[in-house]
Amino acid sequence: DDGYIEFFVDGVSRVKWERGQDGRDTSPEGWPFDKPFYILLNVAVGGFFGGEIDDSTLPYEMLVDYVRVYQK
Repeated sequence: DDGYIEFFVDGVSRVKWERGQDGRDTSPEGWPFDKPFYILLNVAVGGFFGGEIDDSTLPYEMLVDYVRVYQK
């Protein structure tokens, strides 16, 4: 919607951001959802927060049945 963007996982609302919520900037820089964008699905492995990678657990796999995007 013009005033918010909401994300669902398995039919359950997980996150909803409202335009200007908590005093956020409502300009295009602070509200990027008025511009075209891509949805990225990523399996991030390792790094600073994840620590060392255990090679015995590789390869990783992400199974996605479908992704739905609704537009009014």
